[in-house]
Amino acid sequence: MRTLERTRPDLAAFLRTHRERLSPAEVGLPSGNRRRTQGLCREEVAALAGVGLTWYTWLEQGSDIGVSAGFLDNLARVLKLDAAQRRHLYLLAHERPPQNREKPGVCSLHWCDA
Repeated sequence: MRTLERTRPDLAAFLRTHRERLSPAEVGLPSGNRRRTQGLCREEVAALAGVGLTWYTWLEQGSDIGVSAGFLDNLARVLKLDAAQRRHLYLLAHERPPQNREKPGVCSLHWCDA
């Protein structure tokens, strides 16, 4: 059985860093004048990724919870990860990254800017 014990702190830091880099406007949300956090808050990421706040918080805090490839795809889209960052996310979560069957520099997926 695979464990995230070794990569949980790295996964938590990765998620936090990428969440904090995005502004609400970049994901189509109102900015608001009184934000307590830099970038997106956990509630916004959870809602945009289609999961509950508690579950996303556990993931970002490094709790030992399982994730699906579908959720990782949603999270990569919400956090606007490029192909290399998306692959890194999969590896940190101990999931096998999907094979990219596209030609180099060509991507038909909606989250990919290549």
